[in-house]
Amino acid sequence: MEVLSSRLNGDGFTDEQKSYLQGFWSGFEAVRSRQSGPTWSATLGLPESVSNNRPSAEPPAIVGSCAGGARRPSGAEEGEAAARRPAWGRSSSPTSKETQSLSNSCSGSESAHRTAQDRFLAQGKKLSPEEECKRKQDPLDAWDDLSAHAAEGKFPKGLDVFRFKFHGLFYVAPAQDAFMCRLRLPAGILQSHQLRGIARIAEELAGGYADVTTRANLQLREIKAENGIRVLTALHELGIVPRGAGADNIRNITASPTAGIDPVELIDTRPFAKELHHTILHHRELYGLPRKFNVAFDGGGRISVLEDTNDIGFAAVRVGAGKSAPAGVYFRVLLGGITGHLDFARDTGLLLEPSQCLPLALAMVRVFIEHGDRTDRKKARLKYLLDRWGHERFVEESLARAKLSPRRLALEDCEPRAPVSKHGHIGVHEQKQPGYRYIGVVLPVGRMTYAQMRGLAAIAERCGSGTLRLTVWQNLLISDVHEAHVQTVLEELHTIGLSAKASGIRGGLVACTGSKGCKYAASDTKGHALELASYLEDRLQLDHPINIHFTGCPHSCAQHTIGDIGLLGTKVPVGEDVVEGYHVYLGGGYGADQKIAREVYRDVPAAALPMRIERMLRGYLECRRDAGETFLELTRRKTIPELLEIFDRQEVPA
Repeated sequence: MEVLSSRLNGDGFTDEQKSYLQGFWSGFEAVRSRQSGPTWSATLGLPESVSNNRPSAEPPAIVGSCAGGARRPSGAEEGEAAARRPAWGRSSSPTSKETQSLSNSCSGSESAHRTAQDRFLAQGKKLSPEEECKRKQDPLDAWDDLSAHAAEGKFPKGLDVFRFKFHGLFYVAPAQDAFMCRLRLPAGILQSHQLRGIARIAEELAGGYADVTTRANLQLREIKAENGIRVLTALHELGIVPRGAGADNIRNITASPTAGIDPVELIDTRPFAKELHHTILHHRELYGLPRKFNVAFDGGGRISVLEDTNDIGFAAVRVGAGKSAPAGVYFRVLLGGITGHLDFARDTGLLLEPSQCLPLALAMVRVFIEHGDRTDRKKARLKYLLDRWGHERFVEESLARAKLSPRRLALEDCEPRAPVSKHGHIGVHEQKQPGYRYIGVVLPVGRMTYAQMRGLAAIAERCGSGTLRLTVWQNLLISDVHEAHVQTVLEELHTIGLSAKASGIRGGLVACTGSKGCKYAASDTKGHALELASYLEDRLQLDHPINIHFTGCPHSCAQHTIGDIGLLGTKVPVGEDVVEGYHVYLGGGYGADQKIAREVYRDVPAAALPMRIERMLRGYLECRRDAGETFLELTRRKTIPELLEIFDRQEVPA
């Protein structure tokens, strides 16, 4: 640590780089001090000298095919966004009074979980089996059990399956007799050396691929029982700690994918996501919530992070002159999003200074810990506490705990948000740094092979800054590419079987894991999504992008209720057989287009789905008011009977 500190005292790092490196190394040392598991070299059978070479703190130089004197955007070029970063977003440890006070109040407060459980027991109620499991032993203390299972080459059973999820390992039988490992990547950001390491883990210890999730995260699959702890240890040594990636925990913290590089953003949200991420990692009492919990930060840029589908969404806004609040950039707070339960997060009326986001987020989590339901898993999400209490009571309790008195301002008194680019996550786009571009890479239903991961890491190093950004749309961005090197990137993507171009159908295709990897899914969502895209692209063209969301079960991981077309997996009786199929929904949206989709068809067999969707799209092209009307607009201005009449009369060419 002394060596790292001396390096950081030099002039070669931005404040953000110093914050990231200090936080990463502190977490890494903490992990190493608490366990004696195999090193990276032992995990993959390499000489010890390899694992002793720490990842370079210096960002990768631009070399190779994209070299030529082009300069990478510097920290100074982040302009207003860098200047607006709160103090707690620039330091590896909390320094603001609000954050330090909150940290002090958290100390020793793991008892809050037991106190909450005791309150239900005193009322004569029975805790859920998962709560009994957490009460018996903190799942964070399951490392020795993980090691023992790996040594014996066996998978967990019963509630051990639940406990292991706290460490990022999911036993996904019967879909696969294997572990899935879900990572934690705050703001969805990866460095090239990390992606290269993940590729190696996927090749040597998993199924040879990784899936991008709808929380801008990665999952590794087909992990054998004996390799579970080896995967975790290898990830730790890359600076990736999956602790809390599953079960009753705060999931991956998301932020605007183009944070810090977006020409229209109001504020860089990366420091907020990273600081909350590291705070969670270092506070045990922030694990083991009544149920899972999602948090997102939207900076007002071109690509949505779907903050209104989260338990807490922080949305940046600008207040102009002449309002009751001083002009400037603030965050609004949205609460209770859970679209699988048909609810969006609702605006609370709060107008936060950026430095107030972290203290309030943690206070809200702690109020949820104390008062969320511990008896009924189906009613344990934050939405149901809000339903019982009302939003205002929850807000007041949280503000009192955080000792905050933020301003309140009506949403209409804030300036309108810049428009979201529906498929802005695909293709070549300008950055705020002059002369630089980010390139959105299409990943078919979010999947990349280990060879493609290596290729992407190499492209990001040679032609960018080495930074890769995952999105909630199951793809990734390569940022900081000089305009002179864009064509080289596009050509190199082609050589690894990827592209930055997509049709209006494929660019908005989202699919959960599906029945081939998830025991809850009723249909093979990823397979059916790819089949649908290929079928439609061969038969028609759309001049407006469309979002099609495939989800395999009512948990709605792919959020079918917010898609232009949403597809919910089901089993469909056909004669004496039962086949995979879907219920079909239309007219969902998010952000400015926020609305829960309406069901229009039930029990459509998967084999009949492509033709059914083709009829819907042909009906849209025939009946839209003009060339400017989108599919979403048409489906919202028509009643369901009218839509069915339009769709069912369409002739489908043989």
